[in-house]
Parts: sequence; C-alpha cells; structure tokens
Amino acid sequence: MKSLRDRMEIVNAYAAVGSYRGAAALCGTTHKTVKRVLERRQAGQLEPGVPPPSNTAEVEGLIAKRVQATDGRISAKRLLPVARKAGYTGSPRNFRRAVATAKATWKRDRRSYRPWVPVPGEHLVFDWAKEAGRNLFCAVLAWSRYRFVRFGADQTRTTTLELLAECFEELGGVPAVLLTDRMACLKAGIVANVVVPHPEYVQFATHYRCRPDFCEGADPESKGIVENLCGYAQTDLLVPALLEDEWPDLAAANAAARAWCAEVNGQVHSEICAVPAERLVTEREVLRPLPSRRPPLRAGETRTVDKRGSIRFGSARYLVPKSLVGECVDVQATEDKVVIRHAGAEVIRHDPVGPGEVACGDLVDPDRRPTRGIRPRTAAEIAFLGLGPAAEAFLRSAAAAGTLRLEHELAEIVELVPSVWSREAVIKALGRATRFRRFKAADIRAILEAGRGLPTPVRAGQQLTLDLPLVPVRALSAYAVRAVNR
Repeated sequence: MKSLRDRMEIVNAYAAVGSYRGAAALCGTTHKTVKRVLERRQAGQLEPGVPPPSNTAEVEGLIAKRVQATDGRISAKRLLPVARKAGYTGSPRNFRRAVATAKATWKRDRRSYRPWVPVPGEHLVFDWAKEAGRNLFCAVLAWSRYRFVRFGADQTRTTTLELLAECFEELGGVPAVLLTDRMACLKAGIVANVVVPHPEYVQFATHYRCRPDFCEGADPESKGIVENLCGYAQTDLLVPALLEDEWPDLAAANAAARAWCAEVNGQVHSEICAVPAERLVTEREVLRPLPSRRPPLRAGETRTVDKRGSIRFGSARYLVPKSLVGECVDVQATEDKVVIRHAGAEVIRHDPVGPGEVACGDLVDPDRRPTRGIRPRTAAEIAFLGLGPAAEAFLRSAAAAGTLRLEHELAEIVELVPSVWSREAVIKALGRATRFRRFKAADIRAILEAGRGLPTPVRAGQQLTLDLPLVPVRALSAYAVRAVNR
C-alpha cells in the first residue's frame, strides 16, 4: 500500500513523461501500480480501498483452539481437513501461514513453567492410577526421587491411608507435607477454592505429625513428578505383566511391585544422576550436604532454553530470563562460575551446583512457596472474605483443621455483622478465634458476648533474680534429742 507521498510522486512523474511505464521507471514501481493510482485519483478516491478480509479469518478461532489443545504440536496438514469442513476455501499455503502464526502466538502467551526446588524431607507426592482394572498407588519423595508403588483393592480412604502408613515404614520417616490432587476420598468439601480435608485424614496427618496439602483443581502439572511415575509404572510394570501370566491375587501383585521398586530405586535416576536409594539415606537425617563428587563442567557448549526457562548443564539446571525461552545460548563454565551468553552478550552467571540441583540466581527466590488462591463463589463467601485478612486466615485455618459444614458456619458469622456487633468487633473476634483454634459460629458469638472481659495470655517473662541477705544457720545436729536433754 503506497503512502500519500509515493502517490504524489507517481502523479508528478506521469505528468512529466506521459506514460505508465516511464512513470513506473522513475518511481521504482510497476506500470500497473501507476495506472491504479491514476484511476483512483480520477475517480476521486484519495485513499485506497479497504483490502478484503483474509480467507483464513473465519477459521482463526478454530486454529487457535486446536493449537492450544495440543500445546502447539498439531501440524497444518492434520488440521486442514477439519478447517475445510468448517468452511475454509483457501489454499493450503495460506492455511500453513495462519497455523504458523497461531503457533508463534501460543508459544509467546502460553503458560510457562519453572523447575521445582524440593527440600529434603519436605514433600511426599502421591496419586492413584488405574489400568486394566488394577488400582495402582504411586508416591514419590520429592528430593531423593525415591519411588513407592503398590496395588490396592480399591481407592477408598482406608486403603489410601494404609498404603501411606506402609510408605512411611519403608521410607523410615515421615515427610513434612503430603501433596496430592483433590481426590474425593480425602476431602470433605471445597470452600472458596480452599480444600477442607476429611477429619479422618486430618487425624491421620496429626498422628504422623505431617500436613496435608492439595493441588489446584484440574492442574496435573502441579504434581507432575508423580504423574510421571504413574505412567512409568503402567508401561514398565503393569503392561508387561498383562502380556504374561496374570498375578493370582493382590499379594502376588504387591510382591512384584516391591521387586520393581527395588530395581528402579537402585538405578541412577536420569534427572538427578544419583541412586534414589542412596539419596534416601541422606534424606532420612533431614540434612542436605553438598555432593562430594561433581561431574566436570565443560566450557563453551550450546544449550536450548526449555519452556521452564532453564538449561540443563552438568546434570544440573540453571535459570535464564523468560524472554529467552526457545532460544540457543552459549554456556561457559569456569572453576567458580557458570556464564550464560546469548548473541555474544552475557545474560547471567551462576554459582555451580551439584547434579539434580537448580541454580536460581536473582531470577527466582528459592524460599518462595506457591499460595493457593481464594476465589469466593457464593454470596456468603464473598461477604465473609470482605472482612479482610483476618477472615482469610480464619478460613485457611478452619479448612486445615477439617471443620465440617464450614460454608454454613461462614454464613452464620456473616449474619452477625449487621445485626448487633460492628464490623471491627467481628474482625477482632475472628483473629482471637483463629489464635485459639475455635472455628464455629457459636465460638465467634461467645467471644463477642464476652466483650473486653476476655483474658489475653502472653508469654512468661524472664525469672526475677533477687540478692537475698545472708542469715546465720545452725546444723541439724543441734536439734538432736541427746543435745536437748543435756
């Protein structure tokens, strides 16, 4: 599309030479363009006509949806027949261009992942899988990558807790956090996106002195470490067994599962380049010493930044800025630094880390932990969470304690605000109830009725030390019977 200046030059050139081809030679264009500009000028069109819409415009939504559903892996050849049925009449070449544009847009706007930095003795991730009528219980100790696989008769709460207890016995300890998805057997309800664990699950976790945690709904990426184990156990343990003689009972299946776990836990893990059974010995002590032996770091190698914004080098991961996802970077290692460059310019440098570890640098805070978002849905939840941070802390504590019928308790608490007590008084009562772990609406009402007469316990201060005067003392022998008779 020619600018106004170019069109004026074309008109002047034609007025000077009087031919289309001559004006085109002077302006560096074609004679057809000169003729088109002059015809539009004679017709009174100062601006060119609006170009017709692309023939791929009516299927852009379909293309974007399929690219998103396949994470940008679908090809234009596979998608073209579907677009034809949806009304696309253009050429395959234009369609390939539209698919390439949609893929580039999806790679730029898609969800990015950062590698998880596990802490020794912190997380045990577990889940259920089902294949060929068999219930497969899988658990992974996050830091050591120690894997635990057993078969269960069903996926009930009792079976799950029994297998968790057996897992603790095999690990020789209990992790701090039990992470799983929102399985129905372990939850009592969901309030404002906060999962309320079942009281039996809370009692089990309290007995073993650990904390239950749940992933976001419909988000398997948040526990991908156990999702990978479920697929591995299905393809390497269960499917080969189905091709041979099937196990006669559950005990035989679990015996095969124990043998398989001993085999895989005794081999070098591809991610951490270490044996999980050996790392478990270290994790039992809840310590994390630096590796005694590290693979030699090689200098001047090319790596491609993965979708998590990191590169793999020397069996470890190093973070780079998110803008370089999909780009090639040069990695050069010295004795004390790992320098990453892109297009000849230094991007970031990290301290070398051991196999299986992650160097965050200034990009990610290693102490940061994800927070489950609170999203109220009902009117009572919206009104309750409108009381501020005290209401949010009360909701999380009540859900962690396994409070039943929590949504009804919140509705009764909300009714207390406009009736008798002020908003500030209810907020203070929520803070006191959270401190003393009282999560019923009747407890909030009792605190409000007590008013200012409630005691506020504080920690004991230091012991008072006094210098007492010295007084004369007598020995016990002075009070003997013989001495008195004399």
